[in-house]
Amino acid sequence: MASQPETTPELDRLYARLGEESLVPLWCEIGDLMPATPRSAALPHRWSWDSLSAMAAQAGALVPVGRGGERRALALANPGLGGRPFATPTLWAAIQYLNPGEDAPVHRHTQNAFRFVVEGEGVWTVVDGDPVAMRRGDFLPQGGWHWHGHLNTSDAPMAWIDGLDIPFAYAIDSTFFEFGPDHVGDVGTPERSRSERLWGHPGLRPLTHLAPSPKTPLLAYRWEHTDRALREQLELEAEGYPATPEPGHAAVRFTNPTTGEDVMPTLRTQFHRLAPGTATAERREVGSAVFQVFEGSARVTVGDSAWDVDRGDLFVVPSWQALTIATESGIDLFEFTDAPIHERLDLARAGATHGSTR
Repeated sequence: MASQPETTPELDRLYARLGEESLVPLWCEIGDLMPATPRSAALPHRWSWDSLSAMAAQAGALVPVGRGGERRALALANPGLGGRPFATPTLWAAIQYLNPGEDAPVHRHTQNAFRFVVEGEGVWTVVDGDPVAMRRGDFLPQGGWHWHGHLNTSDAPMAWIDGLDIPFAYAIDSTFFEFGPDHVGDVGTPERSRSERLWGHPGLRPLTHLAPSPKTPLLAYRWEHTDRALREQLELEAEGYPATPEPGHAAVRFTNPTTGEDVMPTLRTQFHRLAPGTATAERREVGSAVFQVFEGSARVTVGDSAWDVDRGDLFVVPSWQALTIATESGIDLFEFTDAPIHERLDLARAGATHGSTR
């Protein structure tokens, strides 16, 4: 920083004494502690789905699933975070892989979690004894401190994406974890879970559950509903009705049916569909995000980095890095962020620099 004091033997002795007493002079640190804009250690980065799924399959042949490791999962390690298994300073993402006939043991933890399925079916996640089918395009949230395990009843392996707030919980020392049974108890495979039968009716709420819940009680948000909502936004736009956040860009947010707010207190999840020939406006936000391509392809620019992305690929947008997405053929994108944390702390900020083009 400018205006630093002149180095003298007396000042050197003061610095040495401060170090001995575990003290740090603010005038030497304020530039790093209070920068003019966010300077995340996380870097923009892209992971190829083809590479991820191939390595997950190799792990499936080499690594057993069970007590000790708990999950056969490969975590995204942002190259700017010193090798920690964190996608961003607050978000954790991994590809999880389950072979035919395997079940992942039951446990619970205080971290909030979800699963998103980019391909395949045949696995049921069992949450508090409620089996929930996992199929392509489904978003399956599960709030913290609920017992859960996974069961593959099919004759083929299956991989999916896990998202959690592990880095945030780790940073604030709020983590609790508890083992459950070694195997999933309920091996049923119902078409619809009890959660869906109670909560999966748009605009309707059971009178037995009128109190708000901080985490969504609905354990599956099915692809057919997400797809229809996105498709009809673009249809309404074409009819001249203002239904999209920007031209050619349909978007929805998954919400908690008891509050209308985010599905979990620390995680926001959204889905985007860009029509062919669409480019988003450049935008930057406080807080970080992870995207996965569900279908289609695009050119993505995050800060000074740019990539071509295709089905299944994942990429990270660190805090206050400008993001634009441009597609010729159209693209569907799943997104999760730490926005609820920043909003609750009154730290959220966003900025757009120019309009979108088509």
